[in-house]
Order: sequence, then C-alpha cells, then structure tokens
Amino acid sequence: MSISCASFAAKFPHVFGDRKWKNSSFTPIHLRGSFLSLNFHNRSCNITFPNIVSVDSNRTLSCLTMEGQYQTTVACPEADKYEKELDVAVRAIQMACSLCQKVQESLISKTSSQIQSKDDNSPVTIADWSVQATVSWLLSECFGSRNVSIVAEEDIQNLTKPGRAGLLEAVLKTVNECLADAPRFGLIGPQTVLGRKEILEAICRCNSKGGKTGRFWVLDPVDGTLGFVRGDQYAVALALIEDGEVVLGVLGCPNYPMKKEWLSYHHRYYRIISKLTPPTSESWDKGCVIYARRGSGKAWMQPLLNGNKKLEWPNSARPVQVSSIDNPSLATFCEPVEKANSSHSFTSGLAHSVGLRKQPLRVYSMVKYAAIARGDAEIFMKFARAGYKEKIWDHAAGVVIIQEAGGMVTDAGGRPLDFSKGIFLEGLDRGIIACSGAKLHDRIIMAVDASWNSSSL
Repeated sequence: MSISCASFAAKFPHVFGDRKWKNSSFTPIHLRGSFLSLNFHNRSCNITFPNIVSVDSNRTLSCLTMEGQYQTTVACPEADKYEKELDVAVRAIQMACSLCQKVQESLISKTSSQIQSKDDNSPVTIADWSVQATVSWLLSECFGSRNVSIVAEEDIQNLTKPGRAGLLEAVLKTVNECLADAPRFGLIGPQTVLGRKEILEAICRCNSKGGKTGRFWVLDPVDGTLGFVRGDQYAVALALIEDGEVVLGVLGCPNYPMKKEWLSYHHRYYRIISKLTPPTSESWDKGCVIYARRGSGKAWMQPLLNGNKKLEWPNSARPVQVSSIDNPSLATFCEPVEKANSSHSFTSGLAHSVGLRKQPLRVYSMVKYAAIARGDAEIFMKFARAGYKEKIWDHAAGVVIIQEAGGMVTDAGGRPLDFSKGIFLEGLDRGIIACSGAKLHDRIIMAVDASWNSSSL
C-alpha cells in the first residue's frame, strides 16, 4: 500500500519538512495508535502524528491536526496485489473443510479401511488426497495451470499401489462431490465429472520444490492427520510464497470451538454434549477459517459454511488479534500432542523456568497458530528431536497469520523462519517460538539460551 507524498507532505509540514518528495511514495508497514511505520526508498521510518491516525478498509487516512480532522483517500496499489489470490484461497479452504468434515464423520461413525500409512508410518486418509486434488484443481482453474506451482505433502505412491483400487475410487467420488458444490462457495466447478487421470494429475501437479525466487503455493491438505482420524483437532493450511516470503495464509480449522473453554475437551465428548443442546452462533459445529495477507496489519476469521448456505463474502468475517497478556503466570502455552517429533520434557522445564504456571494446551496441527492469533493462547513452543526437519507446509500459513494479528514467530535464536530454502525450514536454530508479544518472546529466548546446553535434544 503506497501513499502519495505530494498532498500528504503538504498537510503535515511539521513532519515532512521542506524535502522534495513530490514524486515519492511511502509504504505503510504498521499502524498502532499515533505511530505509522513507513518504508521510504526501501528505508524504514516511524512517523508520530499529533493524534490518532487510521487507515480504514476504504483506504481513507484520518488524523487530527491543529486545523482539525483531516481525511484523504490514498492510492494503495499494494492493497489489491493479492486480493484475488486471498479470495480464491479462502473459498477453496472453505470447500476443503466441508470435504474433511464429511470424511471425518465416516471415519468416526464406522471402522474404515480408508486410512493408510506412509513410509514414516504417519497416517494418510482419503481426505488428504482429496483435498490436495481439489485445491490443486481449483487454483489451476482460477489462475491457469501454467501459472500455478504448488508444494504439498502428498503424492500418489500409496494411492496407486496394487490392491488399492477401492481407495482410489473413494478419492474420485469425494473430489467430484466436493467440486460439484463449488458454485455454493462462489467458485466454478468442472463441466463434467473428473476421471482418474485428471484427479491423479491434479495431485501430481503439487510437485514444486519451492525456493527463493518466483511464486508458489504451499498446501498441507490435512495438518494433524492423527487428530483427524481420532475425531479431534486438525487444520487445512494454504499459503502463498513469493520470492521466499509468505505473502498470505489461510487456516481452516473445522473442529476449532468458537469458545476457548471447549479446547480442553476431546471433540467426541463435545459432539455428545452439543447434541443435547440446540446449536448457536457460538457452537463448535461452525468451525472457522482464519486468514491474513502480508503487510495488512490484520487477520480475519469467518465461520465455516454449513448446511446449504451460499458463501456471501465476507461471510460474517471479523478481525482477530493476539492476546495482550504479557505476564507469564497468566499466559497459556501450546505444544504438540504427539511426542514423536518434539520434546515435551524440555518445553515443560522451559515453561517452568519462564514462570508459566498454566497447564499446556495440547492440540494437534496448526490449530496452535490459530489459537495464538485469536487470543486464546499466548505461546507456542516446538523443539524438534534430533534428526527431525520441519517442513514449510507445517508453518507457512500460521506464521503470517500470527504476525498480522500482532504476534511474533521466530526460531529459538530470534531469527525469522526462512521459507526460501525448499520444502524444509533449513537453518532453523533449535526450535520454533511463537508469541503474542515481544515481552514473552524475549523471556523465552533468554530461557532457551540458559538451558539448552543441559538438554538432551
């Protein structure tokens, strides 16, 4: 978003002085209170206005000057740069969540043979392949297959093994049923039913290796598959990376309760309770989609589309922001449920040394990022066991959402996560720390430095 300086400087001579900035432009980076952070000729500067400044969704800048309130509509070409991409991404994730809900219902209600194991023994279901095929097809149709590059978790190796024709048929049926519903989400579906070849091609199209140049999407079709098959928390995550930087992220959290208190309960338990009471706008069943665009300074949440309703943008979206809690004794921290790839003992000791007294919120998947962005928790720590390498699809969408909601995400050395090195987060310093604010973040960084050498990681 750029602001023309000719009229802007004229209105605020006490700020900009007599410099010749007529043909220049500023890029607002952050807006808080009376401070506006700007980029000018690739250099950052902070401007203090005499009273509150705001830039609303209509690109109207307002502030109070000695002459009274001044408002002007400013040119914001950057504001629209990823508008279409974000719109399509949110709609696609809404569709993917609907698909996952139907598959999870079938997994919970009966024993299913539609769960397979990958080479690392992690589970994969028809939802993983079906979401990947669906999102890949939608992105290719909306932006052109030649313009779409996707990094995604699944391949077709397990899907096409001998003896798994029934599994493939289930994927074909699931994808076609989902795409037939595309108009309800404001997207265009295929004119005819997709066949085996088209769907396998859509899955295989997600073969990008990422990198530091160009544009590519990052998709985790079902993040937290173990939670998914257990009827618990999981997420569908989609991010867009351009020249190594995450520029937008969308997290679909179908089982995320609208009330924080329900996060402590297993999804199956809540399902029983919810059947005893009528659904409300605050019910678990709605789920949510949280999304953000780099540089916007905002993250948004909208409910999942339920029943036969049509998605009317912005679908009751409301802004979300991180918690203001900076007292460790009042803060809630998240950690992974599974111990296979992370150390609970180290994070537990670290939490105690920092002064965290609450029980950890253990949830599957990138729902942890959503919890922090929405203000339901303040800290997420993950320290991988030796030999494990973090993948970009497990973090990309969540990172930009927390940052735009006002939080911080770095490695344990305080450095930004690097999404420009391929499918892995190469060069990661020990672990990942996401916080609602700088004060908590700094305390955790210092505690890691103090205790790391005595750990067994």
